[in-house]
Amino acid sequence: MAKGEAVGAVASVLAAAVLWGTVGPAQLWADTGVHPVSLGACRMLLGGLVLSLLTVRPAGLRTLGKPGAGRWLVLSVLVTAAFQVCFLQAVERGGAALATAVAFGTVPVVGGLSARWLTGERLTRRWLWGTGCAVAGIALLLLPGSGARADLLGLVFAVVSGASFGVYIAAAKRLAARGADLATAAPVSVLCAGLLVSPYLLVAPEGLATGRALALIGWLGLGTTALGYLLFTRGVGRLSAATTGTLSLTEPLVAAALGIAVLGERPGPSAAAGAALMLLGLVLVSLPERRRAEP
Repeated sequence: MAKGEAVGAVASVLAAAVLWGTVGPAQLWADTGVHPVSLGACRMLLGGLVLSLLTVRPAGLRTLGKPGAGRWLVLSVLVTAAFQVCFLQAVERGGAALATAVAFGTVPVVGGLSARWLTGERLTRRWLWGTGCAVAGIALLLLPGSGARADLLGLVFAVVSGASFGVYIAAAKRLAARGADLATAAPVSVLCAGLLVSPYLLVAPEGLATGRALALIGWLGLGTTALGYLLFTRGVGRLSAATTGTLSLTEPLVAAALGIAVLGERPGPSAAAGAALMLLGLVLVSLPERRRAEP
C-alpha cells in the first residue's frame, strides 16, 4: 500500500473514532430518559437506513453472497447489536469517560487476538507495546481517586461492548478477504442489527417522542453511525485489524475531553496518566513499521 493511501486510511479511521467519541457525552448531556437498548435500536435503524441509501448498490449486495462471506456477515450483525446495546448501557451506568475508556481499551486486545485466531494475522511488536500501554492506561483509570464512577455491571457492559467491536473488526477483514464489499456490508450489518434489537422498542418506548430524544437519535444515527461507519469502512480494509483497533483508542480520549468540558467530569491524576498512556499506545501503533534493508 502506498504511503498516501496508508495516511488516508489512518485519517478515515481516526475521524470515525472522533465522531464515536461523542456518543457517550451526547447521551448523558441530552438526559432523555430513553432506555439505552431502545436508544441503540433507533440509532442502528436510522444510521443503517441512511447508510444503505447512500452506499448499497445491487453489485455490492451480490458480493455478500460469495462463498464463505455469509457466516462473517452474520457474525458482524450479532456483534454490532451486542456492541450498541452494551455500550449505551455502560455509559448510563458508569459515565461517558469510564465506559468509553474501558470499552475501547478492550478493542485492540480483542481485535488483534481475533485476527490472530480467525485469520492468522501476525501481531506486530508495535501492537504489543501499544496494547500494553492501553491496558496500563485502563488500569490507571480504574484506580480509586481517578474521578471515574465505577459500577460493576457497567464495567461488564463496557468490556463486552469493546470485545464485540474487536470481533467486528476481524469479521470485516474476513468479509473483505472473501470479496465482499465493505461499503455494503457495514450498512447491512447495522440495519440488520437494528432490526434484531427493534422488538425492545415495544417493551420500553418511554421518552422516544420528545424533542430532545429525537435530536439525540438524529445525531447518533446520522453523525456517529452513518458518517462514522462510512469513514471507518473507507479505512479498515487497508489497515491491519490490530492497528485499526488501537487507532480506535482516539474515541475514549475524545469522550474524556467532552466529559470534562461539557459534563463537568473531573478526572484525578491517575485518570490523566491513564489517558496519556492510551495516547502513547495510539502513537506507537500508528507509526509505520521499519523495513529491514535488503541485503
